[in-house]
Amino acid sequence: MILVTGASGQLGRLVLEELLQHLPASQLAAGARSPERIADLQARGVDIRPLDYGQPETLEQAFQGIDTLLLISSSEIGQRTTQHENVIAAAEKAGVTRLVYTSLLHTDTSPLALAEEHKQTEARLKASSLEWVILRNGWYTENYLASLPAALEHHVLIGCAGNGRISSATRQDYASAAATVLLEGAIHQGKIYELAGDTSYSLAEYAAEITKLSGQEVRYQNLSETEFRDALIQVGMPEGFAAILADSDIGASQGALYDDSRQLSQLIKRPTTPLAEPLQQALDSL
Repeated sequence: MILVTGASGQLGRLVLEELLQHLPASQLAAGARSPERIADLQARGVDIRPLDYGQPETLEQAFQGIDTLLLISSSEIGQRTTQHENVIAAAEKAGVTRLVYTSLLHTDTSPLALAEEHKQTEARLKASSLEWVILRNGWYTENYLASLPAALEHHVLIGCAGNGRISSATRQDYASAAATVLLEGAIHQGKIYELAGDTSYSLAEYAAEITKLSGQEVRYQNLSETEFRDALIQVGMPEGFAAILADSDIGASQGALYDDSRQLSQLIKRPTTPLAEPLQQALDSL
């Protein structure tokens, strides 16, 4: 049995859809804090198991009879280390054999504030009794598509990434990699994969691609970290999240979101999705 946590989230759902193309539903379990959001998977034969990273009592029960577990990292920044520790401890107690964890690109050397909790989780996982695989996911292309309406409205894309290059890939690309590792099993044991897109771009090049595909001129305006954070807060973003995004852009300027190893495309046995494809889809949906 394979269990995917965070199954009601975007990445978890995509991983399950990939797995369902290769395995009978009877071999799959989906864990979610809000199981009602994935009732359709239950109707297709997937075993739905309520679980909450922050409630350890739900975890050991959810992991009973599971051989391989995909731990999709928590979205609750500041609580991740404790929540991931809960999952790892429960997996050990429940007799899970293998745990696959979605971490962050170059976690061990990354300047990003986001890296610390991933670093702590990786250390705990390596010290556990579990077989493990670490998928260090780079930036999602979708992270930048969210700012597309504002960029088109104001003809400006703002950030503080300078000329830093971003090797993003789509959420589907990362889901395919996770599914591959889950399906192929033991040959990936003890491996750490640095996963990123085959090609990279700066935010100025991203703005140029928006201009090209939309026919509307959009230019990139580079701000200081403080200016970018404050601009995000002014449009209603919570202060903590705005600070994380600004820190991530500064990290990008230092190379934190760049990788040219092509380990992602090697895992999924196809090129990663080029920027223009999801960008065009996003434009078409506006």
